[in-house]
Amino acid sequence: MDVLLGVLLGVVLSASVFAVSRLLAPRRVLAPGEEGVRAALHAAAATLPHLRKGLTRESAGKAIGHLHALTQAAGVLIDDGETVLAADGLPAETRHVSLKRDCPSLGNALDWLPDSSRVEVHSGPAPFGNTVVAPLMVGGERIGRLAAFYGPERRLRPEDTRVVSEVAALVSAQVELSVLAEQEERLAQAELRALRAQISPHFIYNALAAVANSIHTKPEEARELLTEFAEFTRYAFRGNRSYVTLADELHYVEKYLRLEQARFGDRLDVRVSVAPEVLTAVVPVLSMQPLVENAVRHGVEKAVGPCRVEILGADLDTDVELTVRDGGAGMDAEAADAALHGRAGGIGLANVHARLQSTFGPEYGLEVESTPGQGTVVKMLVPKFRAGVRAA
Repeated sequence: MDVLLGVLLGVVLSASVFAVSRLLAPRRVLAPGEEGVRAALHAAAATLPHLRKGLTRESAGKAIGHLHALTQAAGVLIDDGETVLAADGLPAETRHVSLKRDCPSLGNALDWLPDSSRVEVHSGPAPFGNTVVAPLMVGGERIGRLAAFYGPERRLRPEDTRVVSEVAALVSAQVELSVLAEQEERLAQAELRALRAQISPHFIYNALAAVANSIHTKPEEARELLTEFAEFTRYAFRGNRSYVTLADELHYVEKYLRLEQARFGDRLDVRVSVAPEVLTAVVPVLSMQPLVENAVRHGVEKAVGPCRVEILGADLDTDVELTVRDGGAGMDAEAADAALHGRAGGIGLANVHARLQSTFGPEYGLEVESTPGQGTVVKMLVPKFRAGVRAA
C-alpha cells in the first residue's frame, strides 16, 4: 500500500511539475517567472481536495476550471463514459449530457470522441476542432475521459498532447487515492468490528459477574457499576465514529478499570499519569482500552499478589507517547512479537497496531517490551495532530 501511494504521489508531482513547465512555455498567456509558477501550482493543487473525493459531477465541476487553466485549451470536458460530468469553455448545452449512443440528445454530437485506453488526437466538428482525448485510468480500468479542445484554427503541437496526458494522469492519480482512502476506511471499520466482537464476550461476562457479586452486599456500588458498564458499552459499540480525543478514550478506559477493580479488589493497583497537553490528540476509538485489558488479563489475572497497571502519557513535541505497563509475569521476546502481530490467539494488540499504522503511517503504532518475571510494557506512538483525522 505504501509503495502504491508513493507511486501515485510521484505521478501527481510529475504532472504538477510538467504543468508548471507548460505554463512557463514561451507561447503561454501567463507572465513568466514567479507568477507563472504560482499560477500553475495553484491550478494543480486546487484540483486535489476535490478529486480526492472521487470522480463525481460535483468534484469534476469544482476541478474543471483549474484543469482548463492547466491545459490552456479553448475548452475541456470530463466524462465518466456515460455522461459529461463537467465542461469549461464550451457551449452550455455540452454540459451534463448523456453520451449513450441511443440517447437523442446533444450527446450524439460527441460520438466522434474516441473510446480508447490511450491518448488520441482527432479533428472534430465545429466548434470543437483539433482535440486531444486522454483516458482516466484507475486500477488499470478506464473510468472516463479528459478531452481538451483547441478549435479548428489551432494547430496541435506534441506538447499539447503531452500536457493533456499529464493532466489526465493527475486526475487519475487523485481519484485512485480516493479509492484507496475508501478501502482503508472500510478496512479500519472491519478491524474495529472484529475488535468489538472480541471485547464483547470477555468484558461483558466479567463486568456482569462483578455487578452480581455486589448486588446483595453493596447495592449502591452495584448500581454505580451498572452505570459504568452501560456508559462503557455505549462507547465501545457505538458505530458512528472512528476517532476520538485521547481525553475521551482515557475517560472510558477509567470506567473499564473501575469495573475490573470491582472484580479484583486490592489485587489491581492503577496509576494514571498523562500530560494535560496531549489530551487533545486524536486516536482511533478503542485504541488504549485493548492495551489496558491485555495488561489486566495477562498481568493481574496471572499475578499471585497485588499487581500495578500504569498508564502514562508523554509529550514528545509533535508526537505523543502512551505507555501501558503491568507488573505481571511478562513473556519472552518471541511471545511479545507474536502478541503484537496476532499470532498469540488474540487480536487486540495486532488490531490496534494495524489501525494506527493505517491511519498515521508506518512510523507510528505499538511496541511491546517484556521480560519473563518483570512484566510487560506496551508503548503507543501517535502524532499530536494529523490533517484529515478528526474526532467525531
